[in-house]
Amino acid sequence: MSRWKALQYYICARLLLAPLMLWAIVTLVFLLLRATPGDPVDAILGSRAPETAKEALREQLGLNIPLWQQYLNYLGNLLSFNLGSSLINKGKTVIEIIGQHFPATAELAFFSLLVAIVIGIGLGVFGATHPETPLGLSGRLFSLITYSLPIYWVGMLFQLIFSVQLNWFPLGTRFPLSQSPPHTVTGLYTLDSLIGGNLGQFCVALYYLTLPCLTLGLLLSGIFERMVRVNLQKSLKTDYVEAARARGITEREILWVHAFKNALIPVITILGLTFASLLGGAVLTEVTFSWPGLGNSLYEAISLRDYPTVQGILIFFGFIVVIASLLIDVINALIDPRIRY
Repeated sequence: MSRWKALQYYICARLLLAPLMLWAIVTLVFLLLRATPGDPVDAILGSRAPETAKEALREQLGLNIPLWQQYLNYLGNLLSFNLGSSLINKGKTVIEIIGQHFPATAELAFFSLLVAIVIGIGLGVFGATHPETPLGLSGRLFSLITYSLPIYWVGMLFQLIFSVQLNWFPLGTRFPLSQSPPHTVTGLYTLDSLIGGNLGQFCVALYYLTLPCLTLGLLLSGIFERMVRVNLQKSLKTDYVEAARARGITEREILWVHAFKNALIPVITILGLTFASLLGGAVLTEVTFSWPGLGNSLYEAISLRDYPTVQGILIFFGFIVVIASLLIDVINALIDPRIRY
C-alpha cells in the first residue's frame, strides 16, 4: 500500500473516531453533573425557597422528566447547537458567554505557549547537545522544579514581586479600565489593535498579557525541555546520525535537519494537547490574575451553581480537545512516514 493510501485510511479512521470521542465526553459530562450530591435547584435557590419557585426552575432545567428523556433532549439540543441559557446572567445564552470570553483565553493560551516553546525547546536542545555542562544540568533542574510548582502559588508570588513590590506589571484584568479596548473584530486585543493600526493599544494589550503569560509559559516550558532533551538525545545516538557523521555532514546540519525532526514527533503531540488544555481554560491562571477568560467564567459558574453554563463550557472544552487530538494525529502522520493504520 502506498504511503498516500495509508495516510488516507488513517485520516478517515480518525475522522470516524472523533464523533465517538465527542459523544463519550458529552455523555460523561451529562452523567457526572447529575451524579453530584444534592439537588441543583436547592443549590441555586436555597432550601427555604418556595416550592412553586423550585418547581418552575426544575421545569426550566428539564429536571422534572425521567433521566433517559433528559438525555435525549440534551443530545437533541446539542445537535441544534443549543447549549442552554445562563441562570445567573439573565438573557444570555451559554454560546454568547463562550463567544464573549473565549478570545481572552485563546490569547492567553497562544502567548503562554509561545513562551513555553521558546524557553523549553531552547533549553532542551542545549541540554541534549551539552548534557554534562553546568548549564545542561541546570536545564534538568529547571524542568523538574517548574513541573512540580503549583501555578496559583507562582502566580501570586509573581504578582507580589513584580506588581506589588516592583510595580512593573498590573495586578490583573486584560486592559486598563481608563482606556477603551481595541475595536472588536476577532476579540483578540493584540490582533484587533494591529488590524486597527493602533500600535499603542497593541503595546498596552501585550503589557497586560506579560505577567500571566510568563507565569503559565514558564511552568509549561519544563515539560517541553524534558521532551526535547530526552528525544533529541535518543535521535543523536541512532545509526543514521552516525552514518551522517561518517559522510562528513556538519554537526549543525545533523542536529537541525536529521535528529531534531525525528525528536519533534512526541513534542508535537504534547504541544497540541497542551494548547488544547490551555484553550479549554487555564482556570487557575485566569482566576489568579482576574483574567476575563472562559476558565474564569467556568469557576464563577461553578461557584454560583450555574449548571447550564458549567455543562456548556465543559462540552466546549471537550470539543476543543477532540479536534486538537485529530489534528495532532494527522500532523504526526504527515511528519512520520512510519505511521500506518
